[in-house]
This record gives sequence, C-alpha cells and structure tokens, in this order.
Amino acid sequence: MRAAPAERGPSCCDAMRSEAMNKYLRVIYVLSFKAPPVLTSAVAARLGVAAPSVSAMLHRLGAAGLLAGSGGGGIALSEHGQRHARDVVRRHRLIETFLARAAGMSWDEVHQEAEAMQHAVSDLLIDRIDATLGHPRHDPHGDPIPPPSGDHVEDWPPALADAAAGGRFRVDRVSDEDSAALRYLAGLGVRPGVVLRVAEREPFGGPLWVEIGGQRRALGTPLARLVHGVTQP
Repeated sequence: MRAAPAERGPSCCDAMRSEAMNKYLRVIYVLSFKAPPVLTSAVAARLGVAAPSVSAMLHRLGAAGLLAGSGGGGIALSEHGQRHARDVVRRHRLIETFLARAAGMSWDEVHQEAEAMQHAVSDLLIDRIDATLGHPRHDPHGDPIPPPSGDHVEDWPPALADAAAGGRFRVDRVSDEDSAALRYLAGLGVRPGVVLRVAEREPFGGPLWVEIGGQRRALGTPLARLVHGVTQP
C-alpha cells in the first residue's frame, strides 16, 4: 500500500505565482541568511538588474503583503513572504538536484535551467521528484533543501577567504551565482565534501594558496569568497 504524501503547509495565494516575484523572493530569502541586512544594491547585484527595477518590485511585493519592511534596516519578508520564498527555494533546489542526478547536467548548468523551470513545475511533480531522489537534503552546490513544511534555516558557514593558513578546510557549500566560477572550481576539484589544506596566504590582497588532491592551487579572494565550509584541525 502506497504511503500517503506528507502534509504540506498552507500554500500561498495563486496571485503570487509570478515568475518575476518568485525570483526576487528567493534571492531576498537567501540573502537574509547569508548577508543581512538585505539591501537593494545586493539584490540588484545578485539579479543583474538596476536598483530602480528592484525598487519597483519591492513595491509590488509590499502591496501583496509579502514584505515586513524595506527601509533603512534592510528588506525583510513577512511571514507570508517567508512561507512562499521557502517553497520557491525548495522547488529550485530540488529541480537542480534532479537535473544533476537524472539528466547528467553539470553543477554550473543547473541553476539557470531551474530558474526557467521552477515556475512551471506543479507541486505534485515536485513531490514526485523529491520522493524519486530519496528526499535529498542538499542540492549539487551543498545548499540545504527546505522540507515540504516546517521551519528551515539557511546555514552559511565561514568563507574559505577567511580561513587561516595552515589548517584544513571542509567545503560544505559553494555559491551558485557565477556559472563560470563554478566551472573553474570544479576543474580544481573544489566541491561540497572535499577537504583541502589552506597552505599560504599572500600579503596585500594576494591569492590564497590551497592544496587539493596533492596539487597546489591559487585562489583569488572573489573566488575564495564563494566557497563556504568548516575549518578542521
């Protein structure tokens, strides 16, 4: 006898099923954990749009009751907005995981594809993808996948750029905002679960030298800031 599907939390109103609004909600939600307070400039940079475009969308989100505030203290989602954003994040990351595991796409390809698909895929298919994949807890970039209901916390460990020289560093998450950077890091062997050694830090903003698989590699600060994990003894 097939088990009944897990009970889902209250769904957001159908009026909020807008591709553009979904994209903004997901970015605001992730940034609220990764780099608070969430500023208009940060959202604009992440989405590659101008600040006035963000302001216009914030007006729409506020009118829909999805924002708790967007003033000098940063952009904050309302409870309704957080619930909807969690659903968007869940859909996005499950689709990324499906594309990587079932379709054989590389981790630098899945983000844009998931962005295009997340709005069109039904809740039923999302639940089937989740079950078929064995209820994965992380996507290909190491990002945690929210459960179908309940609370969810985006845990962003320290960046590799801030790790002290001489220790080991276990990669837990790699930011998916730059496809070219993901391709480069994959070529170096930097992926979630990999343990590397922080060999040396060049002074005056120079590169960070790490050892991966017996090879010594140099990472510039912008690249090292995309890699997050835990320092090990």
